[in-house]
Amino acid sequence: MRLRQLARCTTAVILISGCQTMNAASDVPALIAAPDDASRAALRQTVSAIFGGQDVPLADNALTKSSLLLIERDPRGSLDAPPATGRVMEEPIRFRLVKSGDECVLVDLRDESRHLLSDTTCVPE
Repeated sequence: MRLRQLARCTTAVILISGCQTMNAASDVPALIAAPDDASRAALRQTVSAIFGGQDVPLADNALTKSSLLLIERDPRGSLDAPPATGRVMEEPIRFRLVKSGDECVLVDLRDESRHLLSDTTCVPE
């Protein structure tokens, strides 16, 4: 009985991972085709959700000239009171916009997690 359950679970995991691989295999690096208020809001909301609701400033032309989005850590300092360690030496967090079928998907390159961008039209890069 347990062997049968294990076989079913293993089969389910293989099928699920196969679907994810198939989606990733059809991905094409993409650019936001016609940025407007709705697509900018969708990008800001998605990135904010990835960072636990934190507001992340993004340029209005983000993902319109390159499919790569880099987010650097905020050192929380100013010219009058710089951070104690000086420059932030950590690598920026990288995201890639891809077109997967008809959908625009933001891929977090740290863990390959995928985030659908609503109200956004993208074209291959």
